[in-house]
Amino acid sequence: MAMTKGQLAAKIKAVAYLEGEFTLRSGAKSKYYLDKYLFETDPEILAELGRRFAERMGKAELIAGAELGAVPLAAAASLASGRPYVIVRNSKKGYGTGKQIEGRLPAGAKVLLVEDVVTTGGQLIEAAKALTAAGAVVEKIICTIDRLQGGRENITDAGFDFESLLTREDLGITA
Repeated sequence: MAMTKGQLAAKIKAVAYLEGEFTLRSGAKSKYYLDKYLFETDPEILAELGRRFAERMGKAELIAGAELGAVPLAAAASLASGRPYVIVRNSKKGYGTGKQIEGRLPAGAKVLLVEDVVTTGGQLIEAAKALTAAGAVVEKIICTIDRLQGGRENITDAGFDFESLLTREDLGITA
């Protein structure tokens, strides 16, 4: 059953919000952490996120998620939308096919790139550039939670359309 935005925010905060001393992927220090694996491994939350991403696909023909955290989100959105997804590796693998993008990515494909938590947007920008270099068109980037620490600005400055399902404020987290 679908949740309201407030219900989704409350559920994510209840399972994934941690307080303490944390170093984020960006290198920044934080007094709180949103553990994406705690909300992405909850089937009720994951299904709701998949549905919400699917509703926002627009012209996108397929979904992409960067390893590792966005892969469950891309899979959930794929199941909810009936559209395929690809996985964007952080770098080309050194074995097998040696691909950076796993799955079928037709030239010119319009892609929705999904993400879990955005702080500075660095990994998302790298993933979007990898998709573009592979011949895709990144229609939109959507994250689950925007920490409101410059990610939106960095992503839009890099030339990509960005939105978030939730922000730290929606979860009741102050800066």
